Amino acid sequence: MASEKVIPSDVVESGHAPLDSGHARLRELGYKQELKRDLSVISNFAFSFSIISVLTGVTTLYNTGLKYGGPVSLVYGWFIASAFTMIVALPMAEICSSYPTSGGLYYWSAKLAGPRWAPFASWITGWFNIVGQWAVTTSVDFSLAQLIQVIILLSTGGKNGGGYEASKYVVIALHGGILLVHGIINSLPISLLSFLGQLAAIWNVLGVFVLTIVIPSVATERASAKFVFTYFNTENGEGISSKPYIFLLGLLMSQYTLTGFDASAHMTEETKDADRNGPKGIISAVGISIIVGWFYILGITFAVTDILSLLSEDNDAGGYAIAEVFYQAFKKRYGNGSGGIVCLVIVGVAIFFCGMSSVTSNSRMAYAFSRDGAMPLSSLWHQVNKQEVPIYAVWLSVSVSFCMALTSLGSIVAFQAMVSIATIGLYIAYAFPIFFRVTLARKHFVPGPFNLGRYGVIVGWVAVLWVLTISILFSLPVSYPITAKKLNYTPVAVACLLIFVVSYWIISARRWFKGPITNI
Repeated sequence: MASEKVIPSDVVESGHAPLDSGHARLRELGYKQELKRDLSVISNFAFSFSIISVLTGVTTLYNTGLKYGGPVSLVYGWFIASAFTMIVALPMAEICSSYPTSGGLYYWSAKLAGPRWAPFASWITGWFNIVGQWAVTTSVDFSLAQLIQVIILLSTGGKNGGGYEASKYVVIALHGGILLVHGIINSLPISLLSFLGQLAAIWNVLGVFVLTIVIPSVATERASAKFVFTYFNTENGEGISSKPYIFLLGLLMSQYTLTGFDASAHMTEETKDADRNGPKGIISAVGISIIVGWFYILGITFAVTDILSLLSEDNDAGGYAIAEVFYQAFKKRYGNGSGGIVCLVIVGVAIFFCGMSSVTSNSRMAYAFSRDGAMPLSSLWHQVNKQEVPIYAVWLSVSVSFCMALTSLGSIVAFQAMVSIATIGLYIAYAFPIFFRVTLARKHFVPGPFNLGRYGVIVGWVAVLWVLTISILFSLPVSYPITAKKLNYTPVAVACLLIFVVSYWIISARRWFKGPITNI
């Protein structure tokens, strides 16, 4: 790798403008420019920031935080998960600076694992990454469908007022409609997606700002600072009484929220000066999300006074905690909860943007992975249209995400197991290239403009150990006694994915997949 020829940034292709550093590095890595390189560092940041979307993650999993530890898990668990997430993001940014390609993680693994292990390393990383991304899109868009279900319920009187409760078939139809819109939007030129991505980032920040101020201000009853910073909820109704165990389970909300920042890597072939701006996008997306997310958690938790009533399926929101907080805050103050419904719409728009950016990231990963021949029908998925958009990869991602959600019609437990890959599967994919960086590539890794210097190896090891920790943690039982209905199927889902990927490799792929293929 150290002997690779460096192409100067002032090289001019026939018919093209002078190459920036990211474009030049892409040619050096063996790829021609097929996607339109039109994104600034702000746009690159915006895609990851809108996928992390604290309004999405915190809102949809606030119930989990309340149930397992309550305020203490929410407030302090956020800081713990945030610190380690940044430790994972830093070595990812360092590697991104050296290899700014749409393939991202799987390409990194191939380069860092060395010639002998490159094909298998990129194969397993790539499949965990793309399936994890599809699970993220499934989870995000399905959670928006569920939020719309709750908004309709509250708008028609609430559960205790005869409100309309949409069936699971209506929810899956909403999910399909949302995915359809996301597919159409992602078929548009990258310049329009860039604008929407920046709008999404602004919406997330302003949304948190508005809700953090409005909800505690409107609420007639507010929690004390002592409650918010010291109260530990052990009444989870799941037969778990160990405080350390409860606290660890409560970390799921924070860790689920702080994921998806690999989008900045997948957008590097469309980002100007990607070897610098890609890493900036990753680090800034995580850093700003940490700050914004903590303020959102604080603002909402100051409006919490009765945890058990918020978690009860018999409340007006049907057990959707944050929806109940918003609704009751306005209802008790003004006699109706219309203002709370408007606040839920603010969250819903943020979730919509999150799903939109997730499909964008999915499609770029599918485009790159198929460009290297790793997927069935690869020749189709990596084609781009006249707007330089990987159009077939966009609709592949939409279709797979819809199919994954169909499991909810048969068993919500099966669906939850599938979307659990969104957290564990993605973080395992994050860990693979970092692990290869600190082991096989420790002595020959050539850093890019952004690097951790002498701290790269130790930070990398801490990142790998954290991923191992959360992989075990989120596979533990969440209820006792363990029954078929309440079993945590996360390890089953991850094991099935691992068996599929390895079996596919042994039976077939090892004979024809050679890792990333250059096209120059």
